[in-house]
Amino acid sequence: MTKNGKWGLESKQWKLLLWTAFAGLIFGVIGFGDIAEDTIRTVRNTLHWHKASGQVVLVRIDDESLRKVGRWPWPRRYHAQLTDQLTKAGANRIFFDINFFGSTTQADDRAFADALRRSGRVILAARTRSGPNDGTAQQGTPLPILSNAAHGLASISWMYNFRQAVKSIPYAAQADGRTLPSFSALIAHRDGPVDASYAPDYSLDPKTIPSISSARILENQFDPKLIAGKDIVIGTSTEELGDQFFVPGTGRLGGVYVHIIGAETLRQGRPVNLGWMPLFLAALAISGVALSMRNGRYQGAVLALTTGALVVGPAIPEMYLISLDVTPAVFVMLTIMGVIGWRRYHLQGLVNPLSNLPNLNAMRAYREGREQALIAARILNYEEIVATLPPQSEVNLIEQIVSRLTVGAPNRTLYQGDAGIFAWFEEPRQPVGNHLEALYALFRNPARVAEMPIDLSIAFGVEVGSGRSVANRLASALVAADDAAHDGLKWKYHDPETLQNASWKLSMLSQLDEAIDRGEVWVAYQPKLELSTRRIIGAEALARWTHPDKGPIAASEFVGAAEQNNRIGKLTDFVLDQAVAAAAQLNQRGIDFEIAVNLSARLLTDKGFTLRLSALLARHRLAPERLTLELTETAALTGGEGLDMIMRLRDLGINIAIDDYGTGLSTLDYLKKIPANEIKIDQSFVKGVVDNRSDRLMVQSTIGLAHSLGRKVVAEGVEHREILDLLVEMDCDIAQGFAIGRPMSLESLTKRLASGRKRGAA
Repeated sequence: MTKNGKWGLESKQWKLLLWTAFAGLIFGVIGFGDIAEDTIRTVRNTLHWHKASGQVVLVRIDDESLRKVGRWPWPRRYHAQLTDQLTKAGANRIFFDINFFGSTTQADDRAFADALRRSGRVILAARTRSGPNDGTAQQGTPLPILSNAAHGLASISWMYNFRQAVKSIPYAAQADGRTLPSFSALIAHRDGPVDASYAPDYSLDPKTIPSISSARILENQFDPKLIAGKDIVIGTSTEELGDQFFVPGTGRLGGVYVHIIGAETLRQGRPVNLGWMPLFLAALAISGVALSMRNGRYQGAVLALTTGALVVGPAIPEMYLISLDVTPAVFVMLTIMGVIGWRRYHLQGLVNPLSNLPNLNAMRAYREGREQALIAARILNYEEIVATLPPQSEVNLIEQIVSRLTVGAPNRTLYQGDAGIFAWFEEPRQPVGNHLEALYALFRNPARVAEMPIDLSIAFGVEVGSGRSVANRLASALVAADDAAHDGLKWKYHDPETLQNASWKLSMLSQLDEAIDRGEVWVAYQPKLELSTRRIIGAEALARWTHPDKGPIAASEFVGAAEQNNRIGKLTDFVLDQAVAAAAQLNQRGIDFEIAVNLSARLLTDKGFTLRLSALLARHRLAPERLTLELTETAALTGGEGLDMIMRLRDLGINIAIDDYGTGLSTLDYLKKIPANEIKIDQSFVKGVVDNRSDRLMVQSTIGLAHSLGRKVVAEGVEHREILDLLVEMDCDIAQGFAIGRPMSLESLTKRLASGRKRGAA
């Protein structure tokens, strides 16, 4: 048969299956899908979410308890009091998930030991081995006077992963030459060898675990019926004391919850993990059957249904504590479906033959795109560039364009048209201004094709969604891109629903000046958190415009237009006046507070700016070192005149920050040349530090470089607690973003600072 005949086609299909099987084996052996596996299992847990038995009661050492007793660790007489009260109430056994390794005062230690003897049912914690993956932690057992008085000891150690989610709990462990059962195994009356462990069942709802504050126990303000005949576990549940772990499906909780979840798991039976091989082999077998089918629809249906069954199906055995890992099998199915789909993609004329990107026909056929925002990018000088390139060099040019358009979004699907047109979809009604500003900055650096530096001129158009066909919307977005290029803007909206009033666009700048005078423009303050002290030490001042008829106007719209048309001076002076006055007011109240204000590159050539700024600081009596002016990388390199202005500002004692670091000319020579006090890492990198290794390395190396040069580092765009935790580990100085606080009024900021001082005083 010929290469394109029956045997050639079948050979191609079986080669696909063979290579996929080999890649899947590597995938499973190295555990590449562990993160996805945990996520999928967490989703499946919701299918058999269940309640606790109620036989194990948590006595929380929480914020209420700390307010009652005071400092931590508590004097051990309070633990003695807890023991007596719980014993009197009829507790079956009492487990202390607290380290009592060292001695305190003799009187307190003796009082606790006496209470342990009186009770005769207290189990104390011993730490054996634990850590992320195969790491170890410090070992220890309670003070001998307490160990001898307790009913017994049990291990509180376990294995946890990089997210600090406990993945396995041992049945027993070695400590000081003896075998100790784990807390959960002892609570559930399940024996097991030292080298055996089990995975806790996180489909149990932690909220259904009966619990009571230890403050209520100490004050004898509780119903004994809650305690009588139950096993009691005492442990910390407040973030202030640490010992927090990630509970999949719930979030961070005190480690004591994990002990109880483990005990509830063992009460149901002994968990069994069959690993990933059974489903992996099943996926290969079903894939072989699917590949042998001639009907493409049946083939796709079998692969899709099998993938769904692999993801959801293990929920049934998991109800009986039998777990199966699915990601290697899902990897096999997705790989085969992806390759088959890609082959069909090529056959349908939906791919650009030069770049292998989907073309505009593919974009028009994407029905889901009607519900999403559409962004078009036009390389304005594309045809002129291609005309000067050697043969076969256009592919290299496209690769460089694509690599810049996908920065911060490596999974973005780009559609390519002729003459330098690229387009993609975004989630509807999402703010795109900052992202397009960052992409535009990337194109300021020349591309290098065939050893020639080539300047790329680009403009963006945005169609936010109007219910029209994708073809019509694409045309509108391209018109908006052309308008942006004509108006000297980086990007522009084309949205008939929100921009029907053309006269508004034409008169916006003149209205802006009047709006400042009428008080429609105001200043919002976004807090900045010092990570070493977890204290708000300042804020960035941001211009806001609330139009009496149109409501809030996007800052990216009026600030960008004002800067492009050289009308930014009055707006900047207004923001500086408000911000400096606010910072002075807060400092005069005894709050150490710094304020940051964005400075346009156009003002670096305004010779009267430093005089106005000096007078402003003197009038409001704010020390210059409390003010930081933020400049973008490209703004700071406006030539000798701009550098002279920066030096004069530094001579006044004002701090200089390099804003949006990483999106422009990030070179060692640049950092050496600009006399900045701090560097603000652009949010496009910060937002990706958790999931994107390149972004994480970029942020880590920038922090190290800045610190070596004696400069502080501010991370902007911190939107999640996970990002904040990573920045602390990286030794970042300051964080700013929604996880710290959204832009707010001065009144709201003042209240927040006041409440923070009250908590600090307490």
